Amino acid sequence: MAENKKPNKQLSIELPEEVAEGTYSNLAVIAHSNSEFIVDFLRLVPNVPKAKVKSRIILTPQHAKRLMRALTENVKKFEQQHGPIKESDPNTGGLPPIGFTPTAQA
Repeated sequence: MAENKKPNKQLSIELPEEVAEGTYSNLAVIAHSNSEFIVDFLRLVPNVPKAKVKSRIILTPQHAKRLMRALTENVKKFEQQHGPIKESDPNTGGLPPIGFTPTAQA
């Protein structure tokens, strides 16, 4: 009887230098339609009541669900290694604070 072996498919991923640097975000806004999820990554700056979208990612519902699972799995692994991640103050609605209080002077 012949074995049904699936060919080993590998994905080659290219990471251009300008993308490898990454884009810092401390807030994400998520919206969806019946066919896609839109994730806008923003950067809030202390004492500036305006945030600029730094990156927008558009996902299929299936990919959004895979991303959610992957993030959940990675957060669990992170917390196992480094302890619980402290969440934002519930009084701010989960948003990072707009202002900040200096804790040291130079």
